[in-house]
Amino acid sequence: MLEAIDLHKTYVLPHKKVDVLKGASFKVEKGERVAIIGRSGAGKSTLLHVLGGLDRPDSGRVCVEGCSLYDVSQRVRTSVRAAKIGFVFQSYHLLPEMDVTENVMLPAMTGVLRVSRAQMRQRALTLLDQVGLADRATHMPLELSGGEQQRVALARALINEPALILADEPTGNLDRGTGSQGLEILFGLSRTRELALVMVTHAPETAALCDRVVALSDGLLVAQ
Repeated sequence: MLEAIDLHKTYVLPHKKVDVLKGASFKVEKGERVAIIGRSGAGKSTLLHVLGGLDRPDSGRVCVEGCSLYDVSQRVRTSVRAAKIGFVFQSYHLLPEMDVTENVMLPAMTGVLRVSRAQMRQRALTLLDQVGLADRATHMPLELSGGEQQRVALARALINEPALILADEPTGNLDRGTGSQGLEILFGLSRTRELALVMVTHAPETAALCDRVVALSDGLLVAQ
C-alpha cells in the first residue's frame, strides 16, 4: 500500500541546518494501522506530509500502490493524492465560509470521482450520517464543537474512497472523552473499509490501538 525508502529532508534556517529525516524507511500494508510516535520537534508531521505527497523529500522515494510520488509530474502526483490518500489534520482545516456538507465535498470537486455534484452531495450526506452528523449537514463549521469538526474532517478524508488515511494528531485539540469517540469512528471505518491508517500521535493509549508502533528518532523510524 505505502512504502517509503531512504527518505532525507533538511531545513535550512538562517544560522543552521536541521536534518529532520536521515534515511527513514517505512512500509504499510493494506488495512494495517500504524502509529508514529516521537518527541516534539522530531519531524513527525514533516514525515507525514512527505508520505502524503505534500512536501518533497530531498532524496528518497515514496510509493503509494506502486506509484512513486516524486518521480511523476505535479499533475499526476496531485491526482494520485486525491484518489488514494485522505488527510485528517490536527486543526481540521475546515473552510468557515462553507457549510458542513460543502466542506466534506471539497476533495471530490477535483474531479477524481467523475460524478455529478448531486452525487457528490449524496455521498457527503451518507458519510456525515456514518460519523453521526446527519443533523449538522447545513451548519457552518464555527457552529460545531471541536469533536464535531473532527468528525467532519474525517468524513471529508473519506469522500474520494481512499485506500490510505494519514492522520496528524487527530485528537490533539480534544478532551479525552471527545477524542475517544472520534478514534472509535476512525478505527471502525478503517476496519470496515480495509483502509490503511498512519497516525502521528503523542498519546501512548492511542498508539496502543494500532497494529504496530514506530518511533521517529534521530531522523530514522524504529520499530517499537
